[in-house]
Amino acid sequence: PVLAGTDVRRCEQVSLDFLNTAKTPVTSGTVTFGTHVIGLLGVDWATVNSTHSLPLPLAPGRRTTGTWRVCVAAWRVPLGMHIETRDVTFGWK
Repeated sequence: PVLAGTDVRRCEQVSLDFLNTAKTPVTSGTVTFGTHVIGLLGVDWATVNSTHSLPLPLAPGRRTTGTWRVCVAAWRVPLGMHIETRDVTFGWK
């Protein structure tokens, strides 16, 4: 994923590229992000998952980019801590 900061400490902009290599269009699917809460000394305290819709439909042989604002509840990210979205899984039909 390509990560970018936002004006909110507990949020990130996450971008992914998708390429449909199948012979049929992709018409439904989701992406799940695993966002890690990182402490002041670099300790990974928690992973929070969030699921979002894919940017669809996607025709065969076509490429698209999806961008999502991924946020974690404020109480999970006290001052001095930050987030990093490291894990990405997706499924489609």
